Amino acid sequence: MINRIIQEKISAKLGKGKAIIIVGPRQVGKTTLIKIILEKKKYLFLDGDDPTVRNLLTNPNTEQLKNIIGKNKIVFIDEAQRIENIGITLKIITDQFKNVQLLASGSSAFELKNQITEPLTGRKWEYLLFPISWKEFEDNIGFVKAEQQLEMRLIYGMYPGVINNIGEEAEVLKELGNSYLYKDILAFGGIRKPEILEKLLQALALQIGNEVSYNELSQLLGIDKNTVSNYIDILEKAFVIFRLKSFSKNLRNEIKTNQKIYFYDTGIRNMVIGNFNHLDLRQDKGALWENFLISERMKKNAYGNSLAKPYFWRTVQQQEIDYVEETTGKITGYEMKWNEKSKVKIPKLFKETYKTEITILNRGNFRGFL
Repeated sequence: MINRIIQEKISAKLGKGKAIIIVGPRQVGKTTLIKIILEKKKYLFLDGDDPTVRNLLTNPNTEQLKNIIGKNKIVFIDEAQRIENIGITLKIITDQFKNVQLLASGSSAFELKNQITEPLTGRKWEYLLFPISWKEFEDNIGFVKAEQQLEMRLIYGMYPGVINNIGEEAEVLKELGNSYLYKDILAFGGIRKPEILEKLLQALALQIGNEVSYNELSQLLGIDKNTVSNYIDILEKAFVIFRLKSFSKNLRNEIKTNQKIYFYDTGIRNMVIGNFNHLDLRQDKGALWENFLISERMKKNAYGNSLAKPYFWRTVQQQEIDYVEETTGKITGYEMKWNEKSKVKIPKLFKETYKTEITILNRGNFRGFL
């Protein structure tokens, strides 16, 4: 078991009078994490995948919940998104059973969040669990082994099942994709055309590091622009992809409305396009490196409760900065190059306008960024 950064934070919230909610994609270790936190404690485990549990927890009254909970002081509801109106049930437990610590996990965040946000306002601590972060990985296996596996992690990603099954990575990713990317998202997202979802994912996977045009995607897939937007929104809420907006403040020629799209996990991205080739054989290693660093930075910022807002920067004249962060008014830029010897042309316009320096991140100095 790789120790997770948020484990101590969650443990410290036990018994503080609020529900603890952990969301994130499938197979990132949510259930394992909660069971480790509760390892030496007595608790009631309710699995939302079990039809009996779903029936019991769909619209129960207080008396029915009293019978279900019994004398247990800790209740853990797993796969909570599968239970209809789960937000109301969680609210009743939190409000009416003050001596009960409630924990819930859900893999389909878009479904779970829609159901719990309003009912549990002010009644919950919510945590997002990602695939293993680079810091968690390196802390677990050590600097040398992590360095030896860096290229593998760009190719196969950071899912626990992938990391723990060396030699079977492609098979694990394929199964993960079939069960999670398509089945779960189709089931919970209300997507009627799975073939369009698959083509959209492939198109996005081939465009990482580039600006994405909804109009071009619409023409490519033969669907309207709103459908493209809706599908991308669902994929983002399901923690498959995330969007990076363009940064603009002072200059007329800055691109203001475009966006880039990255994958939360490079292994999932490579699975979508069916390419697990070694980096030396790839044309996209620069884009992979960029995606890896930015997704790992997102994990770092989320776990550290950072206020940093992420962007990219580009002008009409094609001057660009790969990644920009704005934190309480301070602006920082980063350029990402896999090869330490690569020449980098830094736009003076950005440095002078925003009074900042640009850090070049390569495989020799990236750890401070993550």
